[in-house]
Amino acid sequence: MAPIEVRGHLYSLSRPSLYEARRIIIDTFSAMAPKRLIINHGASDPIHSLQSSRSLHSTYSLPGVSAFTSRMMNAVARSFFCWSAVATFLCPAGGMNSQQLTMAIPSPRAPVGGSYLLGLGIADVTGPVVETNMFGYASLDQNDAGIHMRQRSRAYIIADSADPTQRVVFVNSDISSGDTAVRKGILDRLQQLYPGVYTESNFALAGTHSHAGVGGYVNNLLPQLTSLGFVRQTYDAIVNGTVLSIVRAHESLAPGTLSIGNTTVIDGAINRSPFSYLQNPLEERNRYPGDLEKELSLLKFTDSATGVDRGFLSFFAVHGTSLYMNNTLVSTDNKGMAAYLYESFMEPYALPGKNKFVAGFAQSTSGDVSPNTLGAFCESPGKPWHGQPCDFEKSTCGNRTQDCRGRGPGYQTSDFLSNEIIGRKQFDAARILMEYSDDALAPINGPVKSFHTYVDIGNYQFTLKNGKPAKTCKAALGFSFAGGTTDGPGAFDFIQGINSTDPRNPLWDVVKLAVTPAPSEEQKACHYPKPILLNVGFASFPYQWSPSIVDIQAFRIGQLVILVLPSEFTTMAGRRLREAVRSKLIADGIIGQDAYVIAVGPANVYSHYTTTYEEYLIQRYEGASTMYGPHQLEAYIDIYTKHLQYLSKDSTAFPPSGPAPDDLSSKAWSLQSKVIMDSSPAGHPFGDVLTNVKTTTPYKKGETVTAVFQAANPRNNLRLEGTFLAVEKLTNGNKWETVRTDSHPSTKLVWTRTNTILGYSEVKINWTIEDSTPPGQYRITYFGDSKAFFSRAITPFQGSTSTFTVA
Repeated sequence: MAPIEVRGHLYSLSRPSLYEARRIIIDTFSAMAPKRLIINHGASDPIHSLQSSRSLHSTYSLPGVSAFTSRMMNAVARSFFCWSAVATFLCPAGGMNSQQLTMAIPSPRAPVGGSYLLGLGIADVTGPVVETNMFGYASLDQNDAGIHMRQRSRAYIIADSADPTQRVVFVNSDISSGDTAVRKGILDRLQQLYPGVYTESNFALAGTHSHAGVGGYVNNLLPQLTSLGFVRQTYDAIVNGTVLSIVRAHESLAPGTLSIGNTTVIDGAINRSPFSYLQNPLEERNRYPGDLEKELSLLKFTDSATGVDRGFLSFFAVHGTSLYMNNTLVSTDNKGMAAYLYESFMEPYALPGKNKFVAGFAQSTSGDVSPNTLGAFCESPGKPWHGQPCDFEKSTCGNRTQDCRGRGPGYQTSDFLSNEIIGRKQFDAARILMEYSDDALAPINGPVKSFHTYVDIGNYQFTLKNGKPAKTCKAALGFSFAGGTTDGPGAFDFIQGINSTDPRNPLWDVVKLAVTPAPSEEQKACHYPKPILLNVGFASFPYQWSPSIVDIQAFRIGQLVILVLPSEFTTMAGRRLREAVRSKLIADGIIGQDAYVIAVGPANVYSHYTTTYEEYLIQRYEGASTMYGPHQLEAYIDIYTKHLQYLSKDSTAFPPSGPAPDDLSSKAWSLQSKVIMDSSPAGHPFGDVLTNVKTTTPYKKGETVTAVFQAANPRNNLRLEGTFLAVEKLTNGNKWETVRTDSHPSTKLVWTRTNTILGYSEVKINWTIEDSTPPGQYRITYFGDSKAFFSRAITPFQGSTSTFTVA
């Protein structure tokens, strides 16, 4: 055997990652004759026990290499101790001459960040997956009819190890937005479990802003209209699942360190309102590389005792609209997909939701940011503009919004492929940061602080930078709100970019008076140049249509400040807020020049959008949805900067709580019909296989296995922390092992009501066989629950297909 030595030289490349080092190694030997490489971990290695679990049993097929030493594997896996990696490749005798290669394999070092108590937890928050409107697109037609992936809550607790009473808990949930009633329900439960520990000040509830989740849980009436009111099942699922994720995080509290860094996501998003963005001052725009934030920031959680990474919380701005508004399968959109990809990468044998490593992909200032990266085009068959880009200013096709639709990177195949692509781009960015040497990430040092207050944002007076007085307005939505976006076009003849001076259909000026109260002249003047379509700030029947009181909150963890936002901020609005906050933190000596400011939202409450003043004047969708008038952003900047004193290291004070919003869940109405009963045709009991799998020939990888079962309504039992389906593999011990559930993106369950009067229904389950699927014997099992007409009893059942072969 002729040895080939690969010796690490620290930082031969700028900011090298160990993932990249592994790729270089593989590429280096790509010309050799194929031979299997087993990566071994020797017990003699002093840092063997400190490696991430994903690297303990790795097998790679590499050309010309028969063995790979433990130390190189440790370099690839990434430890937290300083050492020089030396790898010896043993090649076939007579194959290669002895030679030495110099490569950039970094020598990691021990983290130098401050010590914290860290806790991470995950739980299921999936509401009813059928017969319920989905929240995001506000489309009456988008009622769910099955499931693609379960929604999860991911909780992160950070406490000061010197004073554990100083702590924060951040929940990143696969829902569209945080909400007032949901947040209150969670806090009430936490008060019972941990009196005085988790409070309004230190608890934040953020949504990933998925538009594929279950709706009906929001506190105010306007977002409830398409869901036919309040859906208690959705609310309960979110509250109970969020509490469970926090309990799991609390019970996992252990000493750890934090570090933060960022990297660029290439082709992961575009600005969907570039015409609005261009209205911002040129000199301001010239300070930035483009019209959206391409950086993904990542906060890494590392266990102090073992040096093993426990998870991370990342932040990247892109709308949860990869799955279109005609999708009716409950899912998590691109951020939930990214989380699934990373968690399954770390723990490939753990079923989704059963993992210990928690990967969070939080939403940032995505108000004008779309995942449909190919741009918006006209879908107008037979028209001369078919296939052409939409109108740049109005996003129309033939003066209609309905045909102007954004295209995701996989649109020629499906929006599910687009969703995976955008999710994977965020996964790749997070992986780069997690596998950087620790020198590339900044250690977090310093106190844990938080503040929270309520502000009546519809009635806030302040002074602008130029010294002029300003005020916000009672909530109202403009005509272009009904025009929708290129991610989800509106209805009728509404279009984007309509201001008070533009001609519009006079019919709507009449119709709107039957929906919400007529705006006063003062209200019109306050919102000018927004032509008011829905005067929601004055609509209170049967209860408040939109919030007037919003949460103002921020967390400080060392030099990191997280601004928890009550609405969707556009790119430039987010930049202005972050810069104002950072400048104030430094000027007041609260944090030094290393201050790192992140904005997250929509969180705690949903209050639509926030644009810059210049973008507001254009009145595209985002401006028309900026509910509290043209100076809304300036008001938020004024409020947040005035409260930063409470993040000071020595501060023991709390801001006044402000006027608390009402929890409307107890008085909310609902027109959603209840499940009356389930029954099945004679000869076909619940769980009976109506369409079986093929058994005569094996399935190949890439093929889709389909089975149809006699079903019952999934609303009878949400099966939280469970599944409606299982792909099971026959083991060597002749036992069935679950290898896929309804949380895997390779599966889909579609429920169909076949007879409404008699209560018949069916489910179709699809499993697309992944390339990584091992050959063997499989079956598909469906789990359901039927409801009896007279007794109202819920009875569980299940059914399984015949055994089939995967080659």
